[in-house]
Amino acid sequence: MPALRVLIAEDDASIRELLAHHLQREGLNTHTASDGNMALRVARNWADILILDVGLPAIDGFEVARTLRREKRELPIIMLTARTDEIDRIVGLELGADDYVCKPFSPREVIARVKAIARRIGRPYDEHPSVLKFGRLEIDEAAREVRVDGADVRLKPREFSLLLELAANAGVALSRQMLVEKVWGFDFEGDERTVDVHVRRVRLKLEDQRKLPAVLQTVHGFGYKFAPG
Repeated sequence: MPALRVLIAEDDASIRELLAHHLQREGLNTHTASDGNMALRVARNWADILILDVGLPAIDGFEVARTLRREKRELPIIMLTARTDEIDRIVGLELGADDYVCKPFSPREVIARVKAIARRIGRPYDEHPSVLKFGRLEIDEAAREVRVDGADVRLKPREFSLLLELAANAGVALSRQMLVEKVWGFDFEGDERTVDVHVRRVRLKLEDQRKLPAVLQTVHGFGYKFAPG
């Protein structure tokens, strides 16, 4: 089963990075969003659990939760807020939030709440990053190594992260924009075609040099997907 996917929608970069770091250490697949529009887009297409800050720019967290519930999406939501008023907590829960965490908080508290929700929705997870195995191909997240027939394939950091992101979502088409945000970061100012360049490099090292069957498939006009065969 692919790693549980947690979207962190928070406008404070330090909090985003802190939560992403600790959740990734637990073996979770994370994605971040810095405003409400991005949060809605990724929540609709990718996430299993949403950690949602109330005070997002563009569209606030309450409106993001309201929109997702109006669309009948059952995505579990943990709301974050600096507000301590009881009415704010009540509003969030009435909008369909599953849990509420007030700032300041410890990452361990958020992780505990994510674990509780994961158990409730039937998605308990291995707390240590696993080795993804696809026939002759192994992707070791903890060691950040890729092996074919047991031999190390020397991928550069971005190449490894791109391959891991696609392999962790095997069979799912991921857009170039989503891959840029996940692998290069939401503040990346380069062209989305950098994804194409890195895919070509990974294909060269896996398919041409190691004679591995094609696993990275182009989804024309959209992006790529990992197809293990």
